[in-house]
Amino acid sequence: MTGTFFLVSTPIGNLEDISLRAIRVLKEVDLIAAEDTRTARKLLDRYGIKTPVVSYYDAAEGSKSAGIVARLESGKSAALISEAGTPGISDPGYRLVAAALAAGIPVVPIPGATAAVAALAASGLPTDRFAFEGFLPSASAARRKKLYSLLAEERTMIFYESPRRILATLREVEKIFGDRPVVVARELTKIYEEFIRGTAAEVSRKLKEKEKIKGEIVLLLAGRSTPPDWSGITPADQIARAIRELKISRMEAIKLVAGLRGRPKSEIYRANLETSQLLPE
Repeated sequence: MTGTFFLVSTPIGNLEDISLRAIRVLKEVDLIAAEDTRTARKLLDRYGIKTPVVSYYDAAEGSKSAGIVARLESGKSAALISEAGTPGISDPGYRLVAAALAAGIPVVPIPGATAAVAALAASGLPTDRFAFEGFLPSASAARRKKLYSLLAEERTMIFYESPRRILATLREVEKIFGDRPVVVARELTKIYEEFIRGTAAEVSRKLKEKEKIKGEIVLLLAGRSTPPDWSGITPADQIARAIRELKISRMEAIKLVAGLRGRPKSEIYRANLETSQLLPE
């Protein structure tokens, strides 16, 4: 008989934000796989959990998954915890879950804290529909391209961002989305928890007043409140803007505009080609 694989959510800051069930499971399993063993030890020591711990982080997913699955197949139980929050949500875990399921091992989630949902709940932005986008690309060009591709998104958007990049990201949000409502949630559940609300420009100004921007950051962006009106903007205009501002190829721009307009790529390609043929040499 195989063991059971538990996905145990842990606090995102305040160590009191853990469920009684999570504590019990972590005490009862034969093994805990932790993204960061040092962070895990602080939590486990707090609650007197003596279960053996092994490291399981992004770079080790390929090499460690097989060993953990083998132990589960032998009848041992195991739990996965991330550095903070719910395993697999912008953290290691997906490959291990997939491997366990492929081996016929039961996978049981133990719900708990997730920074994205905590920030959304207190943001003041619509919560009925949202799009979680995880971490934005660190490179500026890739980040602009990703943000531009979301221009027509109607749901509240949630991103994770580094304190080192948040001001640069907010500048790009302002340029692409204008005065859409923005919320920066910082240091959630900790002593210096903070929500900064306003436009991207307003939030940037408030952040610049700080001596140093610290802590984990969740960035929330309001979705488009009305359907996009492309009547005064030709596909060729959009393609030209995307090429100019995002520094991407024409074919990449055509694909991006097709996605924004919800039209086939071939149709946007033809529209751009026909417009180009009308231009003087």
